[in-house]
Amino acid sequence: MRGAGCTINDLWDRNLDPLVARTRLRPIARRAINPKPAIIFTGAQLLTGLAVLVQFPNQCLFYGIPSLLLVTTYPLAKRVTNYPQAVLGLAFSWGAIMGFPAVGIDLLSNPALLESAGLLYLSCVSWTVLYDMIYAHMDIKDDAKAGIKSIALKHEKNTKAVLTSLAVVQISLLAAAGQVSGAGLPFFVGTCGSAALSLGVMIWQVQLKNAQNCWWWFRNGCFFTGGGITLGLCGNYFASIMDRNEEDKET
Repeated sequence: MRGAGCTINDLWDRNLDPLVARTRLRPIARRAINPKPAIIFTGAQLLTGLAVLVQFPNQCLFYGIPSLLLVTTYPLAKRVTNYPQAVLGLAFSWGAIMGFPAVGIDLLSNPALLESAGLLYLSCVSWTVLYDMIYAHMDIKDDAKAGIKSIALKHEKNTKAVLTSLAVVQISLLAAAGQVSGAGLPFFVGTCGSAALSLGVMIWQVQLKNAQNCWWWFRNGCFFTGGGITLGLCGNYFASIMDRNEEDKET
């Protein structure tokens, strides 16, 4: 589905990408591939994604198919709003919702988990907007000339303040999701703490006027933050197993 989203984006932007140095050599932009075969390829990607989706519980279809609307409309957002990264975040973060029905959990019948999933989803949206704002700074001059809208252009003069606000929102929502779901100390220290540390360092260190530096932090920062979040989740999982084993011994 990620691949299909990229192809759809390149189709919509085939007349804009040649105006941006970073994207001008994309296959469709440089006319190496015509739109018609690209559309056929997109169809094949979507069918492959559907083939994977039907391997999961049936309710995954009801949760998964609506995300296509966000995937297809993101490229249009950069033409009408200064915040297309928000639409991208809504699309990219859909997996935070999909994980629950994938393991057989019906969110609509479990209000606590529904709330937790919603908080986790919004946290991921904030995280995506944060990273893509740094990414958008790579193209900020070309975007301005081409008339492409972005959050980086809108907040060029106060980017780091916006990035900091997004980080605070992300970590707060992540902590709230943990609180609702009954997460333990390893989650709040490992997951939330490491996210705060890695995002803080990235926002402090990133050189927004340097495209290569923005690319480095965009490419590597997600692994620093995502890796810390994952380790914290694993720590919380193993701690819960140990607590459960201790309870079983006592009974």
